[in-house]
Amino acid sequence: MEATLIKSSGGVFEVDIDGARVYSKTATGQFPQAGEVIGRVRTLRASG
Repeated sequence: MEATLIKSSGGVFEVDIDGARVYSKTATGQFPQAGEVIGRVRTLRASG
């Protein structure tokens, strides 16, 4: 798995894996807790 940083502005923080949105600060209104994104990535990888 590779990660690519895409610069933006306005506090955007979104994580997509293979076209699936794993986390969105825009949707939640907050940055993820420690380990939250990794947990979601592991769940996604295990289901697919």
